[in-house]
Amino acid sequence: MTDAASDSNAPAYSVSELAFALKRTLETSYAFVRLRGELSKVTHHGNGHVYLTIKDDKSAIDGVVWKGNVRGLGVRPEHGLEVIVTGKITTYPAGSRYQIVIETMEAAGVGALLAQLERLKAKLAAEGLFAPDRKRPLPSMPAVVGVITSPTGAVIRDILHRIRDRWPCQVLVWPVVVQGDAAAGQVSAAIRGFNAIAPGGPVPRPDILIVARGGGSVEDLWAFNDESLARAVAEGTIPLISAVGHETDTTLIDFVSDRRAPTPTAAAEMATPVLSELRALVSDYDRRLSNSGGRAVEERRTRLVSAARGLPRPADLLALAQQRLDLAVRGLPRLDDLTAPADRRFKEVAARLDAALQRNTDIHARDLLKVTARLSPDTLHRQRNDAGRRVGDFGRRLDLAARRVPERIAQHARLPALQERLNAVARRRLEREGDRLAGLEKLRQSLNPERPLELGFALVRKADGTIARSAGELASGERVNLKFKLGDRDAVIDGESSVAVPPPAAPARPAPKPKAPPPPSDQGSLF
Repeated sequence: MTDAASDSNAPAYSVSELAFALKRTLETSYAFVRLRGELSKVTHHGNGHVYLTIKDDKSAIDGVVWKGNVRGLGVRPEHGLEVIVTGKITTYPAGSRYQIVIETMEAAGVGALLAQLERLKAKLAAEGLFAPDRKRPLPSMPAVVGVITSPTGAVIRDILHRIRDRWPCQVLVWPVVVQGDAAAGQVSAAIRGFNAIAPGGPVPRPDILIVARGGGSVEDLWAFNDESLARAVAEGTIPLISAVGHETDTTLIDFVSDRRAPTPTAAAEMATPVLSELRALVSDYDRRLSNSGGRAVEERRTRLVSAARGLPRPADLLALAQQRLDLAVRGLPRLDDLTAPADRRFKEVAARLDAALQRNTDIHARDLLKVTARLSPDTLHRQRNDAGRRVGDFGRRLDLAARRVPERIAQHARLPALQERLNAVARRRLEREGDRLAGLEKLRQSLNPERPLELGFALVRKADGTIARSAGELASGERVNLKFKLGDRDAVIDGESSVAVPPPAAPARPAPKPKAPPPPSDQGSLF
């Protein structure tokens, strides 16, 4: 049998030749295949390719979606999703495996799409994108409304007509396609574009956004179930109203938006108030404010009248104070008593003046008899008038002195306050002098020659009582006296000094005569 096999004319293939021959055969025979099955082992590679397995209840086949085809898929590949794919069958020669290179992918039916939607909804809900506390309140009176919808069709006309009837404001329309593969990307870009507008720029920033589309089938509305669109709505800072489809239609954007409207017309009504209703409300508020203000004024007037009835009369309030004033005045000396001595002196002076005037008049009368011929009545009248004026001036001076008596009394009353101020000045002066005395005491302690003895030093005195200031002044065998803080001891110098003996000092000059102490001053001296 071995010899027969070796004598055969059949050529021998290499492994690579056989693998690539099978690859060409499969790719030629199955260049286009439409395959239905359930996805499993879905892996999104870092380079953008997607690797997966398509299976049914009996068999499974590996599949790959190249990076250039991922973006054009009708659905996002997920584990457990039933899909219909188209592509070609090929082999992987390095592993002797065959696989399908997927070019298109779509859900196998409505049930599969809804199952995928439920899984995506559960994922986003777990991330908190549907939480009620994330919902932003809608502005009550928006100045600019942004609308994201198709520029053609009845939806945009209904929204503009409804806003124009209710609330005069500016409307910005961002045209997008609302159906198909490009719809989700365009709507997401419109939402991010509106949120990127800076306040106060050339293009006004909307106060509220409306994403609207008319009704349709599940497939028609499927673009609004896109995960990237839901995340774009969640990332926005402008409140957003979702108005996709009819009231019975529900998409993923409805759960993420701040408010869901059953129809586009209802979204316009949610976004804008009714101007006529606001005017009526303001008029009602004005009427209620006027009525409440009138009632409040009337109520306070009634309370004021009631409170005034309970207050005592002013005369009764002043009676007690008047009585205390009378008692206080009664204890003060009377003005008559204060001016009585001056009045008595005035009367005495006036009496003396009258007597003197009378005597002077008598003398002049006698002289007048002598010189009648030389005098005239006018001269006598002038002298009498001059005397009367002098008497009047003196009386006025006495009145002025009497009026100054209360001022003198007030000056005497200020004496206790002046005494307190004088005592305070004296206390401050004593404190300053005490501080100076303490400073002088510290200075005296610092200049005390015996203070180093407290630190353990000793004072060395020679036999003649002079202080030895260096070792060179002492000779070996010389007796010295060591004075400590407590007591002193005699000692004998031993050894030779290592310090050079300084030259003998010049004879001391006679001390100068002490200068006369300077005259005492108020400032004092530190020494």
